[in-house]
Amino acid sequence: MEKVAVVILNWNGKNFLEQFLPQVIKYSAKDAEIIVADNASTDESLAFLRKTYPEIRLIINPFNGGFSKGYNDSLSQIEAKYYILLNSDVEVTPGWINPIIDLMDNDKSIAACQPKILSFHEREKFEYAGAAGGFIDKFGYPFCRGRLFQSIEKDHGQYDDSVEVFWATGACMFVRAEYFHQLGGLDNDFFAHMEEIDLCWRMKRRGYKIVFCPSSVVYHVGGGTLPKKSAFKTYLNIRNNLIMLYKNLPANRLFIVLFLRFFLDLIAAFKFLVDGGLNDFKAVFKAYISFYSTISRHKGKRKLQSHTKVSGIYRGSIVFSHYLFRRKKFSQLNPSRFE
Repeated sequence: MEKVAVVILNWNGKNFLEQFLPQVIKYSAKDAEIIVADNASTDESLAFLRKTYPEIRLIINPFNGGFSKGYNDSLSQIEAKYYILLNSDVEVTPGWINPIIDLMDNDKSIAACQPKILSFHEREKFEYAGAAGGFIDKFGYPFCRGRLFQSIEKDHGQYDDSVEVFWATGACMFVRAEYFHQLGGLDNDFFAHMEEIDLCWRMKRRGYKIVFCPSSVVYHVGGGTLPKKSAFKTYLNIRNNLIMLYKNLPANRLFIVLFLRFFLDLIAAFKFLVDGGLNDFKAVFKAYISFYSTISRHKGKRKLQSHTKVSGIYRGSIVFSHYLFRRKKFSQLNPSRFE
């Protein structure tokens, strides 16, 4: 059994594999097994891999089940102590693996960890999907150290401390395999988006830690599978966020949070409409219809959770803090409002 497996989930990403796989091999081959799991690509990805990198292990999924099922099916076939879930549009750097593995080796309570995620195109800035570690507010809206909504900070070393966070990004997520399988992996119903936050929440409810490690650095393109502005992405983010809240919130908070979230999302929907995003406007309502029409299938998932208090939740509204009180940086948030 390999100690570390770097697993790249690919779907029609031949261009990214051509661009970024060479560095993954260069900076990872001595420390990990490298595997590409393909979600039934229809481009030339498989032909390219077989011809150019015959030494790379391929796992071929029979259909595109999205990020969640794609990884669940693939990781069930991989024996390793640690999995590294790595997007195909990530540029890794020298020594990116060992600092995190050393950290996790020294603390078995760490279930997942992420490196510092910087932007591939604006290399002095954090990248939207993960930055320096993720948190959520009391209504379930995610944000990061280094990124509040579209306000993305430059990296000046201001978050160069290894700290416990609420969630680690699926763009480059180190996961202890034992705990991943113990918790049933990612939720297949999510397809894509929010699934890693849901997994981290479940891990924290078991008493495990999610940690950010600044001594490992990668650069992420972002929007490699779905464009950053996509009505389908809007739909997935809102629907999956509601499912996540339903699964993980304690009973005494569930109704009020879902009730207030509806009005916050209604405001967001009309903002989309005013900005010309008719399809995003529709996506918000489609997400709500999907969630409430399938809520019965998620009841069993609620029962699987121990609804205990966890750390890393911001007990304020990040929407109000950012848009009303003009908080543009994570450091401007009141630290006493974090559990």
